Amino acid sequence: MERGRAPLPPARGLWLLCLLPALAGGQLLAAGEAAYEERAVTGVRGRTVELSCGPGGSEPPAVVFWSFAAGSGPPRAVAVGSGPEAAVAPGAGTLGRVTLRNGTLELRELRAAAQGRFLCQGLFPQRGRLRVGYAAVLLRVLVPVSKPFVRPTAAAVAEGAAVALTCAVREGTEPRSFSWQHQQPRGGPSASPEGLGGAGAELRLTPANRSHAGWYVCTVGNEVNNRTSEPVYLDIVYGPDQPAISVEPFSPEAGGFSAGEREDVVLTCLAPSNPPSRYVWLHNGSQVHTGPTYVLAAIARAQAGTYTCLAENTHLQTRTQATIVLTVYYPPAGSPSCSAVATGDLRDVALRCRWPGGFPPVRLRWVGPQEEEEEEEEEEEGVMGTSFSVATSIQPGAATRNGSSFSCLASHPALPRGAACGTTLWVPAGGPSCAAAATKGDEYVMLRCRWEGGTPPVTLRWRDGGGRALGDPAPSATILVLSANGTLGGRDFVCAAEHPLRAAGAECRLRLGKLGPSPPLLPRRRGGDTPAPSPPCLLPVSPRRGPRAGGGEERGGGAGGRRGAAGVPAARRRGLPRRYRGLVRPRGTGGDAGVGQIPAGTGRRVGQPQRPRRRVAAGRRDLPLRRGQRRGHRQPPRPPPRGAVPGPP
Repeated sequence: MERGRAPLPPARGLWLLCLLPALAGGQLLAAGEAAYEERAVTGVRGRTVELSCGPGGSEPPAVVFWSFAAGSGPPRAVAVGSGPEAAVAPGAGTLGRVTLRNGTLELRELRAAAQGRFLCQGLFPQRGRLRVGYAAVLLRVLVPVSKPFVRPTAAAVAEGAAVALTCAVREGTEPRSFSWQHQQPRGGPSASPEGLGGAGAELRLTPANRSHAGWYVCTVGNEVNNRTSEPVYLDIVYGPDQPAISVEPFSPEAGGFSAGEREDVVLTCLAPSNPPSRYVWLHNGSQVHTGPTYVLAAIARAQAGTYTCLAENTHLQTRTQATIVLTVYYPPAGSPSCSAVATGDLRDVALRCRWPGGFPPVRLRWVGPQEEEEEEEEEEEGVMGTSFSVATSIQPGAATRNGSSFSCLASHPALPRGAACGTTLWVPAGGPSCAAAATKGDEYVMLRCRWEGGTPPVTLRWRDGGGRALGDPAPSATILVLSANGTLGGRDFVCAAEHPLRAAGAECRLRLGKLGPSPPLLPRRRGGDTPAPSPPCLLPVSPRRGPRAGGGEERGGGAGGRRGAAGVPAARRRGLPRRYRGLVRPRGTGGDAGVGQIPAGTGRRVGQPQRPRRRVAAGRRDLPLRRGQRRGHRQPPRPPPRGAVPGPP
């Protein structure tokens, strides 16, 4: 049996107790010199503590006796020793693993039951004598804190309610300290909760809000150790909050958002909620999509309107919603068109720009030559203010140079680069040209005036010799049709031309030929009336520029064709009856100041011999005899020349 560790046998223990007086026998015990000592010692449960008997640095006692008293009960023997011999009393194991060496009591694996008063009595050799020593050791056994754990009153709580968390620990010597750590749900550094009620083992959250959600850890400590609990998650249920709708590309406007047609639009809805919200999209009140993001690929104009995001918390059965207005812009079809017309009594030019359609209507603005070079000043120095769909600008003719260019600038939200059209104001070279011809079976005469080109076109109007206007003005070409009668012979007709950029007007004149005596009628085969005289011949006068003139009345009007050498359109000459094709005398021929006279009713050129005509029975046409035709035999008439206007019956 190991010395100093084996329990003391009952017989031997009693022998040692009886041995103390014998050991002292024959030696003087100085009772008055007995030493008394009292001290406190602290030990930790589960660890080792040593209790010495006697003052420090003294020799080990020759004989020592240890006893223990818990509370107010009587002391119980623990161990006795004499020199190297030691014995442990039965029942000392409740204090731990007890050993006695050189008078020092060692308690290994200290137990909490060892807390109390240990008494030591020993004989200490001193100068050949034995001195009695007494020691009282007050042992305090500390218990380390166990691992704590967190207990919340509820694992999930609605925002605004009260919740408490308790840090529980099974054992640990008082006093104990408590501390709390909070970590956000998505990670991050731990921090001590701020502004939380309660202290110590209980943490109160009154009322709880969404910032309280996350992981909670408590730490408990005493003078022996510190222990930390496992994290516990506290869930705070809330929401949904008011949804926020974002639109990409971001294009806000008053009352909503806008996008261009055929553009990809992304609508995103966010409503903070725990658990996460369930999203439903409504377009004009009808469900179109579920989920937080709604993509409108190549948006069409029919997809414009109101978009509502409905957010729902399925746990709390709560709902919120938000609505926006999405406007889809689309440009008008085609491109802008520019035109220029004379206005203001033909003294000004009206610049007109049109581009109807689109949403919103396209913005149009006229700019002049200088503004096109200085783009930065276009907004402030436009020819006129901005208009929608139609823009008109009045330019004074006298202040506008020939060849000036103007541009109409179009802007629209759906056209990042915009659009434009332009026009150049110019006056055509030369002057007006006049011509005359007979038409409609000799019942009418046609006066034609042309001066093509220019922007705006030249305005032409017929007047009579007295300056009286005949018909309405027309651009570039005008035709005046007069009824053929005996009053037209020898009358002058003037075609006046005006252009806003031309200070002085231009004109050309025509004079109708005078009527001569009618030739005698040819003998008729049968009776009949004298045929009606032919209309007067129309001869042109070389155009000349001069003051404007006008007068007369008209029967119709229209545009002319290509002119021939004599001033009458070639196509028109080909379309006339054969007998009227040579009525117009070319310029520069002889005559009365350019006026040719042909006897009325002849229907031939000047100097052309008459062809004999025969009179047929009533109801039959008078036709000249053709070569090879027998008298009394009627041949079918030859077809008229190609493009000719049929003659009167």
